[in-house]
Amino acid sequence: MTTWHWVRHGPTHEKTFVGWRDVPADLSDTDQIARLRAHLPDTALILSSDLIRCVATADVIETATHHRLPHKPDLREMDFGTWDGMHFRDVAARDPELSRAYWETPGDIQAPDGESWNQTAARVNAQVDALNAAHPQADIIAVAHFGVILTQVQRALGVTAYEAMAHKIDNLSVTRLSHEDGAWTVHHINHLP
Repeated sequence: MTTWHWVRHGPTHEKTFVGWRDVPADLSDTDQIARLRAHLPDTALILSSDLIRCVATADVIETATHHRLPHKPDLREMDFGTWDGMHFRDVAARDPELSRAYWETPGDIQAPDGESWNQTAARVNAQVDALNAAHPQADIIAVAHFGVILTQVQRALGVTAYEAMAHKIDNLSVTRLSHEDGAWTVHHINHLP
């Protein structure tokens, strides 16, 4: 069984869409980080998206008994394209029908010059499948993004994208899922140690 400990990166304090734009995480809450580190398995593989907010979060939770894997570009957040860096109200004013459909009927609808929920899920699923095959008995700590984690919640629960998006994924929370023989088990979603 491969057990995934999905950790959402530290807060960015951005008030706009943040997808592939590389913004740093605020990792100043050392007490919360210590609780998170204590909650995670002592021996595990650890990896992250290649964006700095995830890399830096992985750096502060990694211990000497973890084995670091290379950063994974396929674990990047959804690509919001033109909307990246825009405030939600500006996106709604620019693309009222498209932005509404993007959140209310997620699936094949893409942000302008960006990607859809289904495209994001496909790239993340492929990366997760490869790691499940390569490490069938491992604990994997994966530091990633809100949308990435929700694609895996969707997959494990067998629900629609819209239903998956109803779940909250806080910064520095842990979502634990396990995979064995093609089946997924959800242990907890959005646990804050």
